[in-house]
Amino acid sequence: MLRHFRAKHDSARSSVQDVTNSQGNKKDRIDEALVNMIVQDSQPFTIVEDVGFRNFVSLLDPSYMLPSRQTLKTMVEKRFTEEKEKAKQEVLRATAVTLTSDMWTSIHMDSYLAVTCHFIDDKDQLAMVLLGVGKFPASHTAANIAAVKTSLIEEWGIQSKIRCLVTDAAANMIACANNLQLRHSICIAHALNLVVKKAIDFPGLQDIRSKARKIVAYFRSSTVAKERLANFQQQMGKPVHKLQQEVDTRWNSTFDMLSRLYEQREPVGAALVSLRTDLAPLSSAEYHTMWECLGVLSPLKDATVELSAEKTVSGSKVIPLIRMLRHAIATKQQVVTDEKAAQLCNNLNTLMNERLAHYETASQMTLATLLDPRFKTIGFCNSSNAQNAIKRLTAECATKIRETASDPIPEQGETSTAAADTSGTGLWDLLDLRVMETRKVKSATANATIEVQRYLSEPNIPRSENPLQFWQQHKHIYPHLYTLALSFLCSPASSVPCERVFSKAGEVVSKKRNRLSPSTVEKILFLNKNQST
Repeated sequence: MLRHFRAKHDSARSSVQDVTNSQGNKKDRIDEALVNMIVQDSQPFTIVEDVGFRNFVSLLDPSYMLPSRQTLKTMVEKRFTEEKEKAKQEVLRATAVTLTSDMWTSIHMDSYLAVTCHFIDDKDQLAMVLLGVGKFPASHTAANIAAVKTSLIEEWGIQSKIRCLVTDAAANMIACANNLQLRHSICIAHALNLVVKKAIDFPGLQDIRSKARKIVAYFRSSTVAKERLANFQQQMGKPVHKLQQEVDTRWNSTFDMLSRLYEQREPVGAALVSLRTDLAPLSSAEYHTMWECLGVLSPLKDATVELSAEKTVSGSKVIPLIRMLRHAIATKQQVVTDEKAAQLCNNLNTLMNERLAHYETASQMTLATLLDPRFKTIGFCNSSNAQNAIKRLTAECATKIRETASDPIPEQGETSTAAADTSGTGLWDLLDLRVMETRKVKSATANATIEVQRYLSEPNIPRSENPLQFWQQHKHIYPHLYTLALSFLCSPASSVPCERVFSKAGEVVSKKRNRLSPSTVEKILFLNKNQST
């Protein structure tokens, strides 16, 4: 009977088992896709109870049973636990990390604090993990912020790995870094924002901005004006784009407003005439001023975008980009013909010297620039700052050599002489130990100098190449500098990656149907930023 069953019926049993396994795998894949949809689109858990959604899923796959709202919540929490554990293991393997932090207030006036962690993973690629984002009901004092960050740092076990904390220039954030005894770097995007906002704040340009704001507000609020503008845009062969309004807190929104208005100046002017509005149109002279000022501000817009990058090395670009900005503004100053554009150049030069010069002496930025094979010393404005940075890098490299090197074995002659002198009494032990330490320090400094100078003497790689790929290929040639590169090149230039968390947070907490608890909001935001789907 067994022989008969195996010969005639065993294949049928296998096919039934295969179908069962296939159905189980399919359900798992659909469950995973459902969780992804909830996380990525900020959908409420109650969507699985909606009749229309249930009918839609039933039509796609009648055999699939949608989970209940509570089951779906449990699935999300399970995914959160798994992804957080993966992220923890990845962070713990990192040589060093840099933190960024920011605060945000929702439309319901609830405050949230977010902390992100940036590092270079074991594949020598830039990585980022959201350590936490949660409601912050306490007063926004440095002590309260530091307490939350301390708790996150301890939870993730990165106390000894933090190289730097990047935040905006708010007094409570600076004081928080001091409380935590962390090296602090001010977000370059915020610093540039403050420089430009103050530079454009003078009477001649203010009048143009004021008139532009009124024109844009009129075309954005009036349906008739919108339609009339669109008609003229089509007739004149211009792109049918809406005008953009300025936001007081972001200077690049001012750039975008003026840029779009200048691009659409002809259809805007024609629409204003046909609408017989009381708004005063901009004159040709004002448009000329606008065009020259946009030319001056254009490099700053490009720099802000480049320094806000999240997936490329950006901290090492700060010093070279400041140098390039100074050069670009000086070049523009020589060719502008408008008086207001010339005033803008003067304002930018003065403010950049006042507010951005400190980046070229900050150890985090200077070492990152030197360790970036695209820039090295040519990124510095001041040659003496570059030389000081080389000395600092050599000292850091010597420290690494001393940490990694084993104790040197004394030569045979030295051992016998020392034994003869001490005669077993140990009288000279302390002095002999100090001599050996001095020799070790001198040896480490000499080796560090050789390694640093050899690296600096190599030609710079093209700016378009990835510096982390260079270090992956040269880690055996410059082993100690490679370790330092992992520590310093992970620092982002700005806290914008942390701010991007809040763009999703606004979507999650503003949906009325969600009604999520603060802990669930944190899980959704964590998965949205971190999960490897």
